[in-house]
Amino acid sequence: MKRCKAIVGTIVLAALSPALQAQNKDYPIQPVAFTKVHLHDHFWEPKIQTNTNITIPYVLQKCRETGRLDNFKKAAGKMPPGKITEFPFDDTDVYKLIEGASYALQVKDNPGLQRSLDTLITLIGDAQEPDGYLYTFRTMKPDKLHPWIHEKRWVNDPDLSHELYNAGHLYEAAVAHYIATGKKNMLNIAIKNADLLVKDFGPGKAQYFPGHQVVEMGLARMYRVTGKKEYLDLAKFFLDVRGNGNIKGAQYSQSHKPVTDQHEAVGHAVRAAYMYTGMADVAALTGDKKYLKAIDDIWEDVVQKKMYLTGGIGATGAGEAFGAAYQLPNMSAYAETCASIANVYWNSRMFLMHGDSKYIDVMERVLYNGLLSGISQDGTHFFYPNPLASMGQHQRGAWFACACCVSNVTRFMPSIPGYVYAQNNNDLYVNLFVSNKADINLPAGKVAINQETEYPWNGKVLIAVDPQKKSTFALRVRIPGWAKQEAVPGDLYRFADNSEKPIVITLNGKPVQYKMEKGYAVFNRSWNKGDKLEVNLPMEVEKVLAHDKVEDDKGRFALQKGPLVYCLEGPDNLDKTVQNIVVSDKAQIKEDFNKDLLNGVLLLSAQGNSTRRQLNSDGLLKTEQQVTAIPYYSWNNRGAGEMVVWIPYMESAARPKPAPTIASRSKVSSSIRNQRMFTALNDQYEPRNSIDNSAVYLHWWPKNNTKEWIQYDFEKAEKVSESSVYWFDDGPFGGCRIPASWKVLYKEGENWVPVKNSTDYEIAKDKYNTVKFEPVTTTALRIEVQLPEKQSAGVHEWIVK
Repeated sequence: MKRCKAIVGTIVLAALSPALQAQNKDYPIQPVAFTKVHLHDHFWEPKIQTNTNITIPYVLQKCRETGRLDNFKKAAGKMPPGKITEFPFDDTDVYKLIEGASYALQVKDNPGLQRSLDTLITLIGDAQEPDGYLYTFRTMKPDKLHPWIHEKRWVNDPDLSHELYNAGHLYEAAVAHYIATGKKNMLNIAIKNADLLVKDFGPGKAQYFPGHQVVEMGLARMYRVTGKKEYLDLAKFFLDVRGNGNIKGAQYSQSHKPVTDQHEAVGHAVRAAYMYTGMADVAALTGDKKYLKAIDDIWEDVVQKKMYLTGGIGATGAGEAFGAAYQLPNMSAYAETCASIANVYWNSRMFLMHGDSKYIDVMERVLYNGLLSGISQDGTHFFYPNPLASMGQHQRGAWFACACCVSNVTRFMPSIPGYVYAQNNNDLYVNLFVSNKADINLPAGKVAINQETEYPWNGKVLIAVDPQKKSTFALRVRIPGWAKQEAVPGDLYRFADNSEKPIVITLNGKPVQYKMEKGYAVFNRSWNKGDKLEVNLPMEVEKVLAHDKVEDDKGRFALQKGPLVYCLEGPDNLDKTVQNIVVSDKAQIKEDFNKDLLNGVLLLSAQGNSTRRQLNSDGLLKTEQQVTAIPYYSWNNRGAGEMVVWIPYMESAARPKPAPTIASRSKVSSSIRNQRMFTALNDQYEPRNSIDNSAVYLHWWPKNNTKEWIQYDFEKAEKVSESSVYWFDDGPFGGCRIPASWKVLYKEGENWVPVKNSTDYEIAKDKYNTVKFEPVTTTALRIEVQLPEKQSAGVHEWIVK
């Protein structure tokens, strides 16, 4: 099997053409191929094995079940179009699956998996049109084109057709497969498609910019493999044509102004981070400094104002987008898994360009928290958004109609060893700490590196350096920001205790002198076989505070140990409730490793208290209790329930557990099928206004102009005479408004009877709408809701008295 050096999502290093060898312009720092880094740790290696043995076959089966493979058969004329899948980018789930499987093949040969890939690739090739066009939703000639697709190629790509997005993922997969197997069957498909793009796009030709960025990264990878400069030129063209005003742009797709004039992160977070990564690639390959200036500024904007403590990006579900500066809500945090993966790609590129450890600090934060939370420990359930608080409305799904995050995390996991080391001539960077053996070729000679560590649970790292012969080179070991009392680069987050702890490093058992450069401890010396470097990072539990401008984190702290962010989850705490917990910011934190819980985790605990309300009283009942925290990545593996990352230390920031009411004890049902939304009606969460999306709400979108209903079934017959409902309304930009009308009915026998109201049915935003009626004794109440003619409607809370 032919093997070439590579790293997923970062860069292909193989010099596969004389043209590419001659130009030799690229990132000054190069990653060490993940095929050269063999993990044997207890943290990442089992997760990668789960991805290989369970997730990849699972996603392949889901692609079969959901018709994604059939799309290619239909495009190839082997099946009638019939019913097709939901989104024109569904093809990319197959491409990303092939990419992830190819990376898995690079780590361990698997003839059965190779045969499966060959079958898929033949299917993809059969679906390709003679001129190279590959887009099943058009080629299958359905009776009616998807509404996102124009009758002519490419025209709707700046909006939503995703033709170029599909091409980008095709290229990523094709390069990965070629490197893994040495076969050109998928690479030839990609070359044929890329040649079509070169023919159709460029100065004097089609001027459409990609609506969803990724093709820029894919073209850069194709250029590195083939040496065809036209591919690099086209990647640059797609960046430069964006936002030039010839086609109406928008912040949503970062097309509102030229990319080199953008200095703040706006719009759809995945699109944005893919674009910033593509800009870094093109800057590295062309030397264009204007791209670097823009993404340097944008990086500062994100890290200092728009990044969650977990490394997640994208604060709002409205447009899956960045919010305003310091707008970082917790329960409604979007922080899409795809955005975390894109954030890893972007920060990896920034490091390769600048050589500063701050980019790896951010990347590590994402890896251990906001990205890893995206997949369950069994490898078959997935988060799309990754919130930092929950009242039980969040749960990983087995699949999504829009499955981008599922296939994305599947392709990413096998690549993690490729982020451990990097090199620049005779500078060898140790970026991540994980038990592994690596074989690295430096100009000074071959070097074997062996890391042994219990990271992330322990900060002790042993690095055995074994050069083939005595060699002089610089070993650059990253000293994480958290080990120097820097929560993150900048001041968005800070540790409550900012006193520095000693970082103890010895060489062959003796103290050693070193200098610090860009966050790295540099050991520039002559290395001998058997040299051993021991790095002891002070991994203490830290209480993290957010910038004062982050409103949602006021009066709260978060727990962090090493790279891991912690959270409180219901199963570990009294009454399975955590929203009502208060822990002093001076509380002592205890540590306890539990090998039997959640595949082995270090638990943190402290003394705190919880409060709950009483019926007909303003007084609170306070209970002293032990408070237990688990690593954030591991939450929601024991079912849906309450969770918080930011723990109140001020009582005003906590939410006392409400007293039980008729409504809270009732069973909820509705005309909608999504039962996760049912808890909204009686969770007793007080919305700030009708547009408040910080907690769960029930809605009927995209329905409009229909009659819908919500229902309470009581525990026993109750005498009731008043009903109050708080409507959800996300106008002017969202799809829900207050209803056209509503009425309350009670159950009498098997019939639903309207109550005799003594007050009018109020319909207003930003308040409870209350109706009083003649008392009735019943076992159930129902509200019938008439949706507006052109919008939908929703409900925050429903109270019954």
